[in-house]
Amino acid sequence: MLLHTLNRSPRSPVLDQVLAAMGPEDRLLLIEDAVIGALPAHQGRFESVTGRVYALHEDLASRGLLALCDEAVRVVDIAGFVALTEECERTVSWY
Repeated sequence: MLLHTLNRSPRSPVLDQVLAAMGPEDRLLLIEDAVIGALPAHQGRFESVTGRVYALHEDLASRGLLALCDEAVRVVDIAGFVALTEECERTVSWY
């Protein structure tokens, strides 16, 4: 199981590469500008990884998006981020 971290907007073509590279148990953590993908309007892009999408609390909060986060996205803080890295075999960063 891999942890994929993405810092680009969900409109970026990098998201398509991430989703294509993800295995059936891999997890996706949205950080920095990628947390925009946690909004309900973007959930269609993440149908193939439903239940395995996380967003960093601090990045959501700093952008005023915390209260707007879709229910399907799991919000984790820095400690949760560390826990994900411990649970997963490796971390792959997409920029």
